[in-house]
Amino acid sequence: MITLALELGERSYPIFIGSGLLGQAGLLRPYIKGERVLIVSNEVVAPLYLHKVQAALGDVRCDVIVLPDGEHTKTLQTLSLIYDKLLESRHERGSTLLALGGGVVGDITGFAAATYQRGVNFIQIPTTLLSQVDSSVGGKTGVNHALGKNMIGAFYQPQCVLADTDVLASLPLRELRAGLAEVIKYGLIDNLSFFEWLENNIEALLAGDKDLLAEAVRVSCADKARIVAADEKEGGVRALLNLGHTFGHAIENGMGYGVWLHGEAVATGMVMAADLSARLGYMTWQEAARAKALIERAGLPVVPPEQVNAQDFLKLMSFDKKVQAGKIRFILMQGLGRSVIESNIDASLLEQTLEAKEQLCQN
Repeated sequence: MITLALELGERSYPIFIGSGLLGQAGLLRPYIKGERVLIVSNEVVAPLYLHKVQAALGDVRCDVIVLPDGEHTKTLQTLSLIYDKLLESRHERGSTLLALGGGVVGDITGFAAATYQRGVNFIQIPTTLLSQVDSSVGGKTGVNHALGKNMIGAFYQPQCVLADTDVLASLPLRELRAGLAEVIKYGLIDNLSFFEWLENNIEALLAGDKDLLAEAVRVSCADKARIVAADEKEGGVRALLNLGHTFGHAIENGMGYGVWLHGEAVATGMVMAADLSARLGYMTWQEAARAKALIERAGLPVVPPEQVNAQDFLKLMSFDKKVQAGKIRFILMQGLGRSVIESNIDASLLEQTLEAKEQLCQN
């Protein structure tokens, strides 16, 4: 087992990464306040892992709510189901909410914890690669709105994150690939050696090599913990973690939540960011093509959907939560492993990227 720490003073917490962690009662118990827990899971994950978590909690009184699966369920309506369960079961401020699932379960459970009785204890047990390397770490919680992704939420940190790498063996290949998009993101942001490591190991990661997947989770979590510790509420450097997300969120919203997986949309968004970076002269076309090639080798989409045209992108990106003073902020690349926040973009070059489609990164 590897233990990382996200350093936030009195709100610091550990990130446990390793094999066979779900059944280790000693890892969870110290982070449960009181004697009551509500486990929030979904209809896909609960049949696989709920019994292990309940067994590990021992004599702790456990309530369970099983939500429907899918990004389209990440709504205020689903959030209300968690509140209903908490109130019907008479949970008090000393209760702990435990998220057992992927990014949707983690985000919505965290938001419920942040707002129920103005804040209760919260633990993350992510069960997808994407949630292990990204959404479970850093305290971003929330739900989607018809006009924008994650527009309603709160920064609320868990007590701990428990990432059991054994659960990755049960992931469908499409979900594994979607998680690798976020892994690749860390290499492109500020870790060139990790990007090069991924170039050398991407096929083995796709084949499910346990040791390599554990290393990918470790490096990704360490990078994110370092960035979040420096900027918890995204006033500056944390925005770099949104590489590919401005374009990606527009794809998700434009297609309808859940049609494209989050990681798939981010993958294409990173290719579009690389294309725009090259048009602006921030990186070479060769570097942009290299980024695209790794994403393509991971089996991820590199071309935006025809259903979302240039005007759709501009409209949807204007609702993005990274907009400041009416300007869309983009995360761009000044070469592989070096990212920058930019809001003063040449509109004609942005239009070229939005209309490029299959010609992305090929100039």
